Amino acid sequence: MERSTGSNMQIQGQRTQSTAIVKVQEEPSIKIEPTVGGQLLRKLFQIIFFVQLFLVSILVIVLTIRGLIYAGRTDRFHPKKWYPPLLVSTASAGIVSFIWQSITFHCPSKAIKAVFWFTPLLTCAVGVLHILIGSPLSLAAGTIAILSGVIQSLYACWVNSRFDYASKILTVSTSAPPYNTTTFVIVSIITCLVYSSFSVTGIGGATATGTSLDIAFIVVILLSFLWSMQVIKNMLYVTISRIRYMNFACGVDINTGAAFHDTVKHLVGSVCIGSAIVPVIGTIRGSARAINLVAGDNDEFLFSCADCYSGFASTLITYGNRWGFVHVGVYNKGFIQASADTWEMFKRVELISLIDSDLTGVFCFLSGVAVGSICGIVGGTWELIIHKGYATEVSIYAFLIGYFMCRIALAWQQASVSAYYVSYAENPQSLRFDATIPVRIEQLHRFQV
Repeated sequence: MERSTGSNMQIQGQRTQSTAIVKVQEEPSIKIEPTVGGQLLRKLFQIIFFVQLFLVSILVIVLTIRGLIYAGRTDRFHPKKWYPPLLVSTASAGIVSFIWQSITFHCPSKAIKAVFWFTPLLTCAVGVLHILIGSPLSLAAGTIAILSGVIQSLYACWVNSRFDYASKILTVSTSAPPYNTTTFVIVSIITCLVYSSFSVTGIGGATATGTSLDIAFIVVILLSFLWSMQVIKNMLYVTISRIRYMNFACGVDINTGAAFHDTVKHLVGSVCIGSAIVPVIGTIRGSARAINLVAGDNDEFLFSCADCYSGFASTLITYGNRWGFVHVGVYNKGFIQASADTWEMFKRVELISLIDSDLTGVFCFLSGVAVGSICGIVGGTWELIIHKGYATEVSIYAFLIGYFMCRIALAWQQASVSAYYVSYAENPQSLRFDATIPVRIEQLHRFQV
């Protein structure tokens, strides 16, 4: 990776802290004890998560059995036409996601450029597919997809100057992946494949009868699916971010299996809380930034409304952001406290503008959209050929599965970037960091002037 040699030597010359390498830590243990209130909240969310998972599993089994019995008695539902396209799309999601995370690791610069330029095309392709299907729901979904693709292409043109920094920060933070990372990713993908296939069977069982109650069952299964996939992703996120943080901050290499054991034993409750909060707050903050761009400063009333909404979103992000997962893993903090501490630390060292302009989070999101679109095209096209009536729903379900599968496959790289930022914010003068962040901060300051 290319770096500015002169700037690097200047930065390193200003740093004085010792960088002695610490011996490998084989059996890490989490030291900090949470408060009683924090423990109760964690335990509550952990119980809620596992109870809903158990109840939804029973519901899926019942719906699957009932759907198969119903399909044998009537021609309304055809399992052989509904399940194969969706299951093949699910398998495709796992394969494509694993390949893509490998490409991203080995060729981050090319991967970033490819995602920002090809995801809009894939999104528009999904939109065209839904318009060809022709049902009212598919026409609405197709219109939204095409508009989204156009917005994505305009955004790619707007941020293309940031591609180089995104590839640099991704390269430097993932240069030494934790031991057995590939195995960890494969196991996570297989877990998602099994869980997604299981959920699909329940949705198919509910589709067989298609009553109003069955629609409610499908919504419940989908909500459980969304939360569970977020939890799986963030379990991986917390584990890897802890390992990478300890390496960046202290030179410690933590055993991956031991770190994951600690996450499962101590941190599931915090992960469940963060998995429920972060997507909501992230959506609110993203919409606030979009509204600010649209509002501008021409209309005083619209500008004041946008500014108020933006302030609300900025307050929320303080208490729920993905960088908080790093302190959850390292210090065993509650998620809300960890988010507040990391955000306050970013403010103290003036990293907020850098964090906001970083594209690695957007890259992971668009990667998920791209893989989801591929899966949606595979399942939807297959259904359009063999049974047009199933094409819309199968395409949407395949998209969701592909999106989350890719986000889980890329979680270790996004966690590494977060760990790099957090450890840098705690000690910017450490010799363990090169000039990537300082040089970028200087560039941002020049642009602002």
